[in-house]
Amino acid sequence: MTDSTNRRAFLQQTAATTTAVAATGIIGAHAAPKSTPKTIRLGIIGCGGIALQNHLPGLELCPDTKLVGLCDNSAEVLGRAVQQTGVAVHTQDYNELVQRDDIHAVIIATPNFTHAPMAIAAAKNGKHVLCEKPLGMNRQETLEMLRCARENNVRHMTAFTYRFVPAMRYMKHLVESGDIGQPYHIRTCRLQDWGDRNIGWRQLRHMAGSGELGDMLSHRLDYAHFLIGDMKRLTADTRRFIDDRQGLESDLEDWVTVIAEFENQATGVLESSKLATGRGEGARSQDYCEINGSEASMVFQLANPNQFQIARRGQAGLETVDVPREFLTWPGSRRDPSKGEPGIAFRWDQDFEFIDAIQNQRECNPSFLQGARVQTVMDLALKAAAEKTWFDVEYPEG
Repeated sequence: MTDSTNRRAFLQQTAATTTAVAATGIIGAHAAPKSTPKTIRLGIIGCGGIALQNHLPGLELCPDTKLVGLCDNSAEVLGRAVQQTGVAVHTQDYNELVQRDDIHAVIIATPNFTHAPMAIAAAKNGKHVLCEKPLGMNRQETLEMLRCARENNVRHMTAFTYRFVPAMRYMKHLVESGDIGQPYHIRTCRLQDWGDRNIGWRQLRHMAGSGELGDMLSHRLDYAHFLIGDMKRLTADTRRFIDDRQGLESDLEDWVTVIAEFENQATGVLESSKLATGRGEGARSQDYCEINGSEASMVFQLANPNQFQIARRGQAGLETVDVPREFLTWPGSRRDPSKGEPGIAFRWDQDFEFIDAIQNQRECNPSFLQGARVQTVMDLALKAAAEKTWFDVEYPEG
């Protein structure tokens, strides 16, 4: 069977499962706890760069954890992952993986349109799920994922990695302690230069759901919730400047801005672009967050995740401050903050959080609920951009 035949079968299978996702929008009750095995045995679905760079190193640091299965619809990608990990169990059919009795949990790192069917299949087979962001294609999907995970009593987590940034965690501490006074504004900016290159499924609405909004701004929406709190109302704007990316038509936005008013009266401006010419990509690009409060302002840039800048009332200019050691790693994590690329290594703590939540039978942080909350804002942002107006935000109940 050819790789293209496998891909077509995979897409047909996923589309059929997606059609079966119920449109209830009701968040299910929690089921009774299950016993926890001594060693958590994991499978990874989607063996591309995210899995190999962000998740594999994190899993290696988790106690009583073993990677035992791999799945990818691409034989080539799967083969490279098998060669790198030495994992014996591998398949191009995710249903085969989630139905195995010797696998307790899965990490889903696949295109957005596959998240719901894969996560629901995993939960129905009793597997705990860590799913990449954005959680689903729309609010309806994410609520069904949350309901299914709760009904089957599996731990569920959305991969919003910025919650694990040391500077972010310390900034949250300063906000909650009242150190910066009343928060006035949050301002975020993610500027990258992806040019006009073909970015595959990420530029197709039926596979991604949204463009720059889901790809990059979803992180900013989550950490705005994390740092400031719930939004009260919002408006937004989007633009698509490039319609054809080296032979593949694009029907999604490559720039987005959300303007929000929060429940605590703070305001927010959150912007993200793939077309900031000359800005580079990844850690080389602009990845910025600023919070202005009545007593102090704070600035974070991903290029230095273990530092941030602060300026207090009456102070002339920003001062660079090292994040205190107790905030450099997630509580309980075995990660050594002095090792690894700082802009990457903090992401490994998400895997510790996932495994620790399974082992201690507690809620993951962030869970599918946080994924559904961000998706709620994303859906409203697209509607606001289309209708050129403001909308009140009604979050799903916890």
